[in-house]
This record gives sequence, C-alpha cells and structure tokens, in this order.
Amino acid sequence: MTLRAVSLAFLMLALVACGGGSQQQAGGVDPATPDAGCDGSCADTPTSLTVSDVEMIIAQAVAEAQARGVSATIAVVDRVGNVLGTFRMNGAATTVTVASPGVGADGGLEGVNIVPDSMAAISKAVTGAYLSTEGNAFTSRTASQIVQDHFNPLDNQQPAGPLFGVQISQLACSDLMNRFGGGAPGAGPFRSPLGLSADPGGLPLYKAGTVVGGIGVISDGLYSFDPDISDVDIDDDEMIATAGASGFAAPDMRRANRIAVDGRTLRFTDGSKTDLMSDPAAAPTFPSINNVAGSLATVPGYTAASISAGTPFGHAASGIRPDALDFPGLDAYVLVDAFNAERYRPIAGTDGVNALTATEVQTILAEGLMLANQMRAQIRRPFGTPARVTISVVDSNGAILGIVRSRDAPIFGIDVSLQKARTASFFSSAAAGSALNGVPPATYLDGGLVVLRKEPLSQYVTAAQTFLGLPSALTDGAVAFSDRAGGNLSRPFYPDGVTGNREGPFSKPAGEWSPFSTGLQLDLVYNAIVQHVGFVAGLVPDVPMNCTGIDGFDNAFATAGVIGQLANGTQIFPGSVPIYRGNQLVGGIGVSGDGVDQDDMIAFLGVHRAGQNLGGFGNADKAMRADTLTPQGVRLRYVNCPITPFIDNDEQNVCEGK
Repeated sequence: MTLRAVSLAFLMLALVACGGGSQQQAGGVDPATPDAGCDGSCADTPTSLTVSDVEMIIAQAVAEAQARGVSATIAVVDRVGNVLGTFRMNGAATTVTVASPGVGADGGLEGVNIVPDSMAAISKAVTGAYLSTEGNAFTSRTASQIVQDHFNPLDNQQPAGPLFGVQISQLACSDLMNRFGGGAPGAGPFRSPLGLSADPGGLPLYKAGTVVGGIGVISDGLYSFDPDISDVDIDDDEMIATAGASGFAAPDMRRANRIAVDGRTLRFTDGSKTDLMSDPAAAPTFPSINNVAGSLATVPGYTAASISAGTPFGHAASGIRPDALDFPGLDAYVLVDAFNAERYRPIAGTDGVNALTATEVQTILAEGLMLANQMRAQIRRPFGTPARVTISVVDSNGAILGIVRSRDAPIFGIDVSLQKARTASFFSSAAAGSALNGVPPATYLDGGLVVLRKEPLSQYVTAAQTFLGLPSALTDGAVAFSDRAGGNLSRPFYPDGVTGNREGPFSKPAGEWSPFSTGLQLDLVYNAIVQHVGFVAGLVPDVPMNCTGIDGFDNAFATAGVIGQLANGTQIFPGSVPIYRGNQLVGGIGVSGDGVDQDDMIAFLGVHRAGQNLGGFGNADKAMRADTLTPQGVRLRYVNCPITPFIDNDEQNVCEGK
C-alpha cells in the first residue's frame, strides 16, 4: 500500500511529549494551577481514578448537597465510561422527568416521568468524561449550548448548535458501545443510559492535566437543559458536582470558557468554587457517610453497589491503545477488547464485487489521520495543536470496515463517527426509503406507561420527497447525501437558523421540536431508549445491540424491520461523506472529535486523496451530490472545509474543485 509522504519534522512537533506529564499530583490538579503542559500526550503516563479518589469525590459532593438541603444521586465514571460508583442520598427521588423548560413540546421523550435517577446521573458523568480531553474540558452545560436550535440559544437568526443532535449518541442499544458484564472495570468505550446529556451537573475529572473521568449529579428530579445562556444560574446539581470535582477539577486554560467556536465563547459552568456552601477540604470521609447519608446503588447494566478504580486511558485495559500494525508513523490509536485484540482492523466490505478492499479501507483511514495530524484544531488548547478525531469507514450494508483514532481524541467521537459514516451511506442508498417505511412506529409515552400516540417513520420519507421535489428520493440512490446535507434537512428551520422558516422534512416543526423531540433521528431509536429505561427499572429485558426495528412497549418491544445499516442510530451534524466506485455506492466515512468543518474536510479530502493514491474509488460525482439540490429555493450544503486549515503551510481552499 502506498501512503502519502508525511513530514517527519511535523510529526515530531505534533507528537512531542508534554512537559510535567510524568509526575502525578496528589489529589489532582487545582483549578488555579498550570495544566502540567498537557497537549494530548500526558496520558502516556498511566493515570486513573483510584478507589480512594472516587470515595473522596462522592463524599465532597454529598457534603455540598447536605449544605444545600437537597438529596442527590451522584455517579462517577472513568474516561471510557466504566461506572465506578453510584451513590443515592436518603430522600433522593428515584425517578426523574424529562422536560424542556418553557417549550411545551408534545411528544418525543418530553414528559416521560419514569426514568430512573441513576440513568440521569450516569449520563451526565459520561458526558463530562466523553466530551473532554487534555486539550479541552467540556461539561453537560457546554453540551446544552451546542445542541439547541440556535447557536447561541435564543439568537433567532443563527444556525443550530455545531453539535446539533449529538445528544442522541452513545446509546444503550449501540452495537459499538460495550456493556457492563458484572465484573471489574474493563475495556471501553461503554454506553450511556440516556445518550449525552445537556442537563447541567456533569463535569469532567482530571489528574495531572489528564482527563480521568466524570461526575454526574441529579437532585431536582428534572432532566432538562438550559435554554437561556444570557443569565447565570447557580444550579444545585452543578454546584454539587463542582464540590465533588474539587481536587480533580479541569485545568483553567482548558475549560470551555477559554474556547471560542464561530466567535462565540463556550460555557463551562455558571457557578464557581466561591458559590459553594461547603468546604470540600472539610468533607467527611466516605466510610462515615456510607449507609448513613445514603448508600451505594446497584444500577442494572452499569454497576454493582460498590466502588471501583478506573482504567488508565490510552492503555489496553481502557480499550484504547496505540496502534502497532496498520498505521506506522501516524501516532494512531485503536480500539481493543478485554484480551487486547484489535476490534476494528481494516477489512474488506461485505457488499459484493465492487466492495472496498482492506487495502482501500486502510488507505482511506491513513489519509484521514494524516490530514488530522497536519491540520489546526478548532476546539483545543493550546492554539495551533493538531486536530484529534476518530475516523470510521463502513460499507453500504453498514458493516464496520475500520476505525482509527488520533492521540487524545474525545471518546464521544467514536460512536458519533460511526453514526456519521452509516448515516451518509444509508441515506445515499436506494434502500433508505423502503427500510424506513418498514420500521415500527415510535410509540410515544404520555408520562408513564400510557401511549400518547404512534409516529410512523414513513412520514419522513414522504416529507422528504415532497420537500425536495423528488418523488423517488431515498428510493433510487440518485443523490449522495453527506451528514451536512442531511443535517440541513433535520433542522426545525430551513434554511438553518432563521426563526419562522418552515422545518426540514426530517425535523419536528417549531413548537414540537426540542433536544428531546428532534424528529427522525430520535423516532428511529425511541422505542429502544424506552426499552432500556424499562430494563434499568427492572421491568423488561435489556435492549438488543441494534437501535432500530424495535416496537413499542405495548407490543412487548418485539423486533421487526431492523435496519442493520443504522445499528447505532443516525447523526445529523457534519463530518461524513458517502464513498463510491464510479456511480456505485460502496460505503461511507465519518469523522468526529474536532470542529465540524475539520470533520468535513478530513472525511471528504481523505477519501479524495486515498482515491488518487489507489484509483478506482472516491467521492460522489459532483452531479450526484446533494448540493445540486435547491429545495424551497435554497441550496443544500455538502461539505464545508476550513479556509486555511494546515499548521505547517498556508494552503487555502483545499477542497475546492474536488
């Protein structure tokens, strides 16, 4: 296989080990101290949460909850989603209600009031861990800001958040995410009970500048988000989590409020240490509160009623380690199982004589990784560091042909990159329409176990055909859809961002849309989410490892019309393109982990360069691309690449004309 030449000098600069990362500071990094120089390499030194660390975090959080006069459920996870402990205080609500403040949306997960509290706490903790790296520290409040219908929220002339739809990822039904087997913490990444959370109260945890996990807190019985970032909220859940993270707090210069996207500064937390009502340093010991202030909880599918130590990230025990076989010189990382066997080495496609070969898959992944190593990150500090992403390639059947990661790429990007690859391939196929028509309807709950109504997925096929003015859309494979194009069609306003415009055909209309009621993306997996809620509540068997084709609870979650191509759901923010051999669809590539324009460029240009290297495959012909369509008089977008993306040269418009 021929790979593009890579500058040795650049790689040495990009991969240089961080200063100060070899010494672990006792108790973690104080927010007022430097970040130990970490830029993606500090996890080379095994760093993880110990049992005593987890006990300290929970005890500090409980002390703050007591000072505030509330009862909370607190969860701690490691970086790959092992649940290290879940503690329920006496008097804490055992269920929570999903609801958007002031929206009044009717349907989706809105109003569902039977969700176990532990699911919310764990989802918040996973969010803090999965969105964060050595280069950026994000929280569930950050997530709230970037998943809403405008960015920033309430700015009614701005497009949707850059990670619009990311909350519907890491799902419990995903075929990629691992499941707790009842033993000690092991190889991840692990699933999140409710996907990623936008409800404040989920924070990352750090030691020596390296993210080692997350804490999640729920105390108010409401699983929601923050619709207005123009004010400052002193939120109980967030302050309890802040107290718990004391001694393990994110370095100040890596926090979301130090990072701007499209000229807008992100939010980390609204409160700070000065808003605490307790002194974390004076918190009681864990043995003194356990079985007194509350007790450790068993959460089916996630944790026993015990405390465990976390796994060291970047080492085989975590499920993510350096590549030793397929990507020499590229500082690649791969996913491995409990036996250190690689899960997704490059393989050939399963879809016939035109299928991608293993060599072609390897070349596509390598080209994408080289681009990431060369290009400037958008959401990382220090400025000028390379992008850190996960890259997935699938065939037209949705089979995983290969996954590779950059050093220190965020964990959420693993599942999301696969969602993106599958989404681009599926919606570009001739089978998309008939597959969606065959899926059981989403059976919405009216609060508890009462049917509100059923939403057939066929409505979205019909709506797309009408909206695009193409009666054969999604049934003839004539249009190549990237995730940027499909995302345009999944917004509550079209064109994206202008309040008062009509919705895209894959979205709920304004007034019905919320982060918990998105349209096709949620409806496709809705019944699977509800089944998992029932499982954690101890009512039904666990959801299968496929998010589609599950009927409602009133039909005992029977399966029919399973869409194998979308086994972990879909994604609707940019970073994917379909792959073709001539005009024959042979798969898709998805990229996630950095800015969405960076993700777009790595996917599109990676396929282009790989095709140039080997010949015989590449991006869709220009005449097939979705940006040839002008529904409602407005052109769809295909990809959007950064103007001057590279660290080591000033080349511009690198995607133009390709």
